[in-house]
Amino acid sequence: MVAWERTWTAIELVTVTTPELPTQYAPADVETRSYERWVSEGFFTADPGSGREPYSIVLPPPNVTGSLHVGHALDHSIQDALTRRARMRGMETLWVPGMDHAGIATQNVVEREIAKEDLSRHDLGREAFVDRVWQWKEESGGRILGQMRKLGDGVDWSRERFTMDEGLSRAVQTIFKKLFDDGLIYRAERIINWCPRCLTALSDIEVEHSEDEGELVSIRYGSDETEIVVATTRAETMLGDTAVAVNPSDERYAHLVGQLVELPLTGRRIPIVADEHVDPFFGTGAVKVTPAHDPNDFEIGRRHSLPSVAVMDERGVITAHGPFQGLDRFEARPAVVAALRQQGRIVAEKRPYLHSVGHCSRCKTVVEPRLSLQWFVNVSPLAKAAGDAVRDGRTRIHPPELAKRYFDWVDDMHDWCISRQLWWGHRIPVWYGPEGEVVCVGPDEEPPAGYVQDPDVLDTWFSSGLWPFSTLGWPEITPELKRFYPTSVLVTGYDILFFWVARMMMFGLYAMDGQPPFRTVALHGMVRDQFGKKMSKSFGNVVDPLDWIARYGADATRYTLLRGANPGSDVAISEDWAAGSRNFCNKIWNATRFTLMNGAVADGLPSELTAADRWVLSRLQSVIASVDAAFEDFEFAKASDVLYHFAWDEVCDWYVELAKIQISQGGQVAENTKRVLGHVFDALLRLLHPLVPFVTEELWRALTGGESLVVADWPVPVAELADPGAEEEIAALQELVTEVRRFRSDQGLKPGQRVAARLSLAGTALAPHEEAVRALLRLNVPGETFTATARIAVGGVDVEIDTAGAIDVVAERKRLEKDLAVARKEQAQVLGKLGNEQFMAKAPEDVVAKVRARAAQAEEDIARLEAQLAALPA
Repeated sequence: MVAWERTWTAIELVTVTTPELPTQYAPADVETRSYERWVSEGFFTADPGSGREPYSIVLPPPNVTGSLHVGHALDHSIQDALTRRARMRGMETLWVPGMDHAGIATQNVVEREIAKEDLSRHDLGREAFVDRVWQWKEESGGRILGQMRKLGDGVDWSRERFTMDEGLSRAVQTIFKKLFDDGLIYRAERIINWCPRCLTALSDIEVEHSEDEGELVSIRYGSDETEIVVATTRAETMLGDTAVAVNPSDERYAHLVGQLVELPLTGRRIPIVADEHVDPFFGTGAVKVTPAHDPNDFEIGRRHSLPSVAVMDERGVITAHGPFQGLDRFEARPAVVAALRQQGRIVAEKRPYLHSVGHCSRCKTVVEPRLSLQWFVNVSPLAKAAGDAVRDGRTRIHPPELAKRYFDWVDDMHDWCISRQLWWGHRIPVWYGPEGEVVCVGPDEEPPAGYVQDPDVLDTWFSSGLWPFSTLGWPEITPELKRFYPTSVLVTGYDILFFWVARMMMFGLYAMDGQPPFRTVALHGMVRDQFGKKMSKSFGNVVDPLDWIARYGADATRYTLLRGANPGSDVAISEDWAAGSRNFCNKIWNATRFTLMNGAVADGLPSELTAADRWVLSRLQSVIASVDAAFEDFEFAKASDVLYHFAWDEVCDWYVELAKIQISQGGQVAENTKRVLGHVFDALLRLLHPLVPFVTEELWRALTGGESLVVADWPVPVAELADPGAEEEIAALQELVTEVRRFRSDQGLKPGQRVAARLSLAGTALAPHEEAVRALLRLNVPGETFTATARIAVGGVDVEIDTAGAIDVVAERKRLEKDLAVARKEQAQVLGKLGNEQFMAKAPEDVVAKVRARAAQAEEDIARLEAQLAALPA
């Protein structure tokens, strides 16, 4: 048999001596030390001039106000696993870190800070306030970047970016001017989401919807022949109605279309129009039209040339002339209803009425649809390009079934409101002249003298939409941009597929000559608790990953998340599972420690291999292939599960035990076993490293003396090491040992208790394994007084055991008879229920199913206990 050399590059030995491993793994003693060494050695720093195949990921930039939450922990663990494996596979790997300036969130934080000094941003003025925001960012912002180190994120810190830094600001100005010059950015009055507290327009993702209790009132407009009833949850907006709309196919109202109807409380008369948007089967089939305060109504208004009458200001205060002027919108609502009721105009009232209400995600204020002069991006050509890039395969969405959701959005995207009435953010690079002239200024241009800059800033998503290429130096054509764009994969939650992913696709394709920003979009789900419930402070089920890291270690935290990470699916976690992941890390620690204590060496495979050696090496090749396939398909749960069972069930529970027996034989067999042990643990630690980097690094360096797993080679399966015969042989051994162990347990024999047994292994595949069988099963060679009291037949092998004197037969019989009586009583009870016609007629199906399962279990228990009693010595 040839000597199988390792299939990856030989380990470069370091000159330092690795200290002996402690008896127990203490994550806190290892994690910070290992991470700082990785960074200082430059292991995460990418070289665009290396000539190696590039692999790149840009980190979805967390808000500068944020801290590491469990969603981040999942997202980052996946990206770190991907980049660590790519680096080990010899690819030039770049993972770009950075933060988002988070316009509204950051401005709110700083406004609260200066409020402690009894100041507002207006007291400071724009320039001084922005200075304060920068000061806060330097002192308090970016906590999450330090927390990423605790998780083990292998990012290239030398390329850390911020969406407001000089380079990214240049990118923002450049693309704004390009879009402006191409006619894709325009200014217009449109209905937008407005926060009356933050006093700014909001993007759709900055609006959180919830089912709130309100009131649905039905109001009679007009009288006699022109009487028509509409229903609304926002009665105060009727003051701005400019029409009533019905469906053109609705025969009930056909005679009214084109007529004028009196608008109550105002003295105005408004038209009744026919519009396809109206659902004739919802409510009365007639709707009030308020173009200045509803996006659907605005579109109806445009189609029918209706005026837009704004009835409230930017703070949600009624401005319409009359008795309601000066009232807050929520004060005006009941006042308007009361006035209508007094006039006999209220036809019906339904309260409480549950309906969807949008809230500002930052301050929780109810969002007001508002007609406002804003800047917009004409997304039509950009969205088409974004759809085409996925359809023609330039970008792949994984899992593929989520591509439909992507197409639903990009194929029906509305123009994007990009202006925000804030002071913190990228100022819109448009200047206005004294005679109303408008000029867009690029990064290397100066505005004409006397021109005034637009006061608004850009939506945060505008700058983060440039992230995949602005972080690589665009608009300059840098070595990083040429080497690492398009990026290899974007890892993100399916919940921002539209809000962020679509924007990056549009901008990337537009700015980079049709090259998409990433080759693959790998989507994962939300993190939920063990019962599948969404995590919420109100539910009391929120997990703080930093707390888990402190208690269980970063590896256990990561592994708990990755073991549940299937493409596009939500991830369930619990603290018990985190404790289980810690136990797994401890198992790997103890097993590796055993191999080191027994002289394991990772210096290649020997030429002579036992069946057990060939079995574990054959299984290793299958595991490598399975893990590779799982990584390529972003099936981290599968990769984690394969490695868990191989490490625990096969290597630790079987091969390590067989290796102990082989090492005890001494001589060349022992030396060969130590080399196989070293090879297997070397490969296992490499495979586990992307998932649990800290414990594997500490163990691997102790085992091999190598520099670091971060830059070690990834295992490659070797076809010649696949050995189905050895796998079949050891499977037979496992079956025999498992069945006899079960018999011993049933007979009450203690695990370490030795008994005499006769084995009939001659002529079977297990003939060479008698020593291993006896060692694993604690079976002595029969003496002259041997008398078989029990016989077990497994796979053609007979095992005769003498249990005389090994157990207290009287006590064991008494115990078994007691258990048998309990099982028979249980059987009688459940059979009685199943025979009760009244019970069977009334009980739900799931209850009956449970009773039947109890009956089957009782029958199984009785058979087992009767067999055990029969097997006892007389």
